[in-house]
Amino acid sequence: MAEKVILIDDLDQSEGEDVVRREFQLLQRTFAIDLSEANNARLAEAVGLIELAVERGREVKQATRARKAPEATRLQGHTNTDVREWAREQGIEVPARGKLPDEVIDKFLAALPGES
Repeated sequence: MAEKVILIDDLDQSEGEDVVRREFQLLQRTFAIDLSEANNARLAEAVGLIELAVERGREVKQATRARKAPEATRLQGHTNTDVREWAREQGIEVPARGKLPDEVIDKFLAALPGES
């Protein structure tokens, strides 16, 4: 005499003749779960909703930590914009963007009141 295998629904822990192993795909991966007909229908509806949301949504990239420019530490509360404005007032050419030359930063810091 063969033993009867009783499958239990993985979602609600119910037993039933209609509980069988079901496979479903989500996010390009295949999963298997034991479900009754009713819970399989619920799962199909939920997966369909998730697929629609993924299709219409936008992926959000993980934010990365901004690296502090080395000169930001040296500027002690001043900004690169402050240095650029000061340099232009002094007739010193500086790039409109990007890294400031170390010698310009040194001159700016030396010119600050109370600095020497």
